[in-house]
Amino acid sequence: MSTSDRNDGLLGALPDMSAVPSNIDRRSFLMRSAVIGASAALTGTAWTVEARAQQAAKEAGATKLGATLSPDLNIVKASKGPVMTVLEEFYKVGPGPSSSHTIGPMRITYDFYQRCTKLPAEQLAQATGLKVHLFGSLSATGKGHGTERASLAGLVGKEPATVDPLFLDEMIAKPQQTYPVKLGDKTFNLSLADIIYDSAKGDFPHPNTMTCKLMAGDKVLYELEYYSVGGGFIEWKGYQPPRKGQPKYPYATMKELRQHAEANKLSIAQVILANEIAVSGKTEEQINAFLDKIAGAMLATVKTGLSLKDDVLPGPIKLRSKAATVWERAQDDKYEADRAIAMVSAFALAASEENARGHLVITAPTGGSAGVMPAVVYALSESKRKVPIEKIRQGLLAGAAIGYLCKHSATLSGAEGGCQSEIGVASAMSAALIAQIIDSPPQVIENAAESALEHHLGMTCDPVAGYVQVPCIERCAFGAVKAWTAVMIATNEIASRHRVDLDTTIKTLADTGRDMSAKYKETSEGGLAANLVLC
Repeated sequence: MSTSDRNDGLLGALPDMSAVPSNIDRRSFLMRSAVIGASAALTGTAWTVEARAQQAAKEAGATKLGATLSPDLNIVKASKGPVMTVLEEFYKVGPGPSSSHTIGPMRITYDFYQRCTKLPAEQLAQATGLKVHLFGSLSATGKGHGTERASLAGLVGKEPATVDPLFLDEMIAKPQQTYPVKLGDKTFNLSLADIIYDSAKGDFPHPNTMTCKLMAGDKVLYELEYYSVGGGFIEWKGYQPPRKGQPKYPYATMKELRQHAEANKLSIAQVILANEIAVSGKTEEQINAFLDKIAGAMLATVKTGLSLKDDVLPGPIKLRSKAATVWERAQDDKYEADRAIAMVSAFALAASEENARGHLVITAPTGGSAGVMPAVVYALSESKRKVPIEKIRQGLLAGAAIGYLCKHSATLSGAEGGCQSEIGVASAMSAALIAQIIDSPPQVIENAAESALEHHLGMTCDPVAGYVQVPCIERCAFGAVKAWTAVMIATNEIASRHRVDLDTTIKTLADTGRDMSAKYKETSEGGLAANLVLC
């Protein structure tokens, strides 16, 4: 009997589709049935048609961890119009290790605290405490991301951009510590016990859902449901986006953005700057001042990371930092041939290790990918190139354009799209930054960003023990190097011959994220997180 005949026998006939339960998605049922059949062929296990159908229905109908997004979320609605994101929403400074699990929840609880301060005095007079319930991916991996510390910090009035990381570190050292909160005439104490890890699985509007409650004993005085939708962006039930101006050059795709640039003889950076002025209402000087602040913060994270040698990063993995060691070796003439790659890698490791320590980083586009773009900016401005700040600004604008498009048509959330949405987007943004700085035309900028993103497609989010360390830190280094490689390819090919456009790759990013198993999306239930045993 041939191998084919044996496999045919093991696979058996496909289950009768008329028997699929009405509450089961037919596509998911067929996919699970096919996987079961393939596994049977590989392992020599025989399945009856009935047993296979029963197992396929069970797997297809299993509760998923934030598999779909509610159509009521603004992040879903906004994808149907032109890009309206602005720089101050996109590049955010805050504590690591995660934009969606640390910065987002901290912004949420700070917002809730501010709302509570504005409640009627008679309502506040009844208050006895505040509670936060974490759901979905926030519950599944929040421990490793310090979600409970960030949430408590927001409730006691700390903001992500200005919080002292030592304040958050104190919460680790003193988990029983209480913190006073004043609302109206009442003062009460809060602790980490007020942040509750609730259900990880369920039909939530977004994988990162949380509720905040003002309590009077066991009675809820005021409650609001929030969503940390990726990159530090937040929404809440009934959210209405702030009013903005209309973009001077409206676009929803890279094709439209490039057409504006080419028709008006502008660079990508110039188009984004014009839109930024029109949408935000800020002046060019104000925008430049903000970009300078972000560039300075990026340089600071790398510099600080390089100054710390061989320390042990927080958490059960006991991972030692390596950025300073890699940088030192890069200075050795014996390894001169490797110097360029080694230095970029060291810079990425440095910023990413700062993220793992819970220190302040910049979402570009997320905390988990916060080592990629700072590494490139540092390499360009603190090396022999000495790229001036004017050029760095242009690069940050072009990088933002790519991030905007990925947010607009796909996602920046590892809990929604996997690591491809974090490191992949960061690499694409960084490729656009480099290409813009060397004055590449719009087509070349698109090609560079596309190549960088394309070669991260399918990357899962599988943080070991829920900490943004393994494999996240080294992935930032690979993302930075890939960005540089993408630019080298894009600037050495005939631009019009590039066969894949960025819009197609972003659509593929979105499709892949939707099709990816939920356990590979920031749950620590699959991949390295499931297979690496910590001893």
